[in-house]
Amino acid sequence: MASTFQSISGQSLGGADALNSLKAQASRDPKATIRETAKQFESLFMQEVMKSMRASTLSSGMLDNNATQLGTEMLDTQFAGKMSGLPGGLSEAITRQLQRQMGIQDLSPENIRKNSQTTLAQALPALATKGIPNHVQGFIQKHDAAARAASAATGIPASFMVAQAAHESGWGKREITGADGTPSHNVFGIKATPGWTGKTVDVKTTEVINGQAVKVTAKFRAYGSYDEAFKDYARLISSNDRYAKVVAQAQNGNAAGFARGLQQAGYATDPAYAEKLAKTIHTTQRVQSTLMA
Repeated sequence: MASTFQSISGQSLGGADALNSLKAQASRDPKATIRETAKQFESLFMQEVMKSMRASTLSSGMLDNNATQLGTEMLDTQFAGKMSGLPGGLSEAITRQLQRQMGIQDLSPENIRKNSQTTLAQALPALATKGIPNHVQGFIQKHDAAARAASAATGIPASFMVAQAAHESGWGKREITGADGTPSHNVFGIKATPGWTGKTVDVKTTEVINGQAVKVTAKFRAYGSYDEAFKDYARLISSNDRYAKVVAQAQNGNAAGFARGLQQAGYATDPAYAEKLAKTIHTTQRVQSTLMA
């Protein structure tokens, strides 16, 4: 995605030269700069939407190759540009957000010029300047509400649960599905224990048994929505005695202790599970702080 982050002057939004150029342009024509910045990010969003739509459809077959894929991506970029900046569109909302972040009450050239040199670069959506992949940002935002609801029920920080869902599902890229591709919404990799009466899906997975990675077929729980998945996860963690210390560590904000406790309680067989999960929690928290800045 880095190559698609085009700035107003045609440079990468993540580069220092581009930011300096942007601030200089803001000084000359701040009103137009904010509008164009918002349009750029709306265009990026539209490209991701079209990319997701194409990914959900079947390929045409033998005629598909790198050249046709490149042509399709170029066409999508053109379409996204045409659909961006329209009245009532997303760019208007982004413009208002930039305005609020800069503490500006109006978009008059005099008022913005006074603030732009010191604050405009900070007001840019942080995922461009920090290089946050779109699928990471999208995953966190997609599950934020469900995680907050589960947090209220358990006391486990929402960021911990989003991070565990991200780790288990590869940021949504390795979600558990049925044989026919039906989504299970099981982003936590929770298996169907004998007491589970809901739907299930059979999935080939890797388990570490006696120090050896072994491919096995296991039954996993299936849910009607991601909200159900987070609620079931919260119920599982808070009602099972073996996770009592895990919940306590989480409530204290101890990411490493939470991750280590889950591994010791047998949540996963990967010997490096705790280390990997702790890193994902820290990544999630950094991204959340950036998105809220």
